[in-house]
Amino acid sequence: MILDLARLLLFPALMAFAAASDLFTMTISNRVSVALVAGFFVLALAGGMAPYDLLTHAGAGAMTLAITFTCFALGWVGGGDAKVAAAVALWFGFPHLMDFALYASLFGGALTLLLLQFRQWPLPYGLAGQAWLARLHAKETGIPYGIALALGALMIYPDTEWVKAIDLAHLALR
Repeated sequence: MILDLARLLLFPALMAFAAASDLFTMTISNRVSVALVAGFFVLALAGGMAPYDLLTHAGAGAMTLAITFTCFALGWVGGGDAKVAAAVALWFGFPHLMDFALYASLFGGALTLLLLQFRQWPLPYGLAGQAWLARLHAKETGIPYGIALALGALMIYPDTEWVKAIDLAHLALR
């Protein structure tokens, strides 16, 4: 039951935290990525994931890390975004990686357009005192892409083996 609860709550909670952190501070702490990676390995080992599957998930994470850190080096994404994307790829493996990338890209594009439009309007006086909102409104500030990554990941997560392995009937009886 604890394993089922962890499968049900850990990943979504960490993704929600990453999105909120990026929205309010424009950064995603390394602790979030470390918690995602550690949580993956703990749940994978506790759930009896086969060694081959562990390696393919690690391969998906490593490949995504190489791609996203190249994007980071080019100044296209933040470092926290790159690490979170790689941690999500670790959880999803190759079977769900392209779906995640598609959703994250679509949400990222929508978020970018929304913020570009938001930044064209003057910030109302009553809201200008909110540091996080002023930072989000500033034209020289980037896009908190962790929000798009989290939304994309949360769209895919219910279709993964992590959720399919949960014994919902057992949880409902408790």
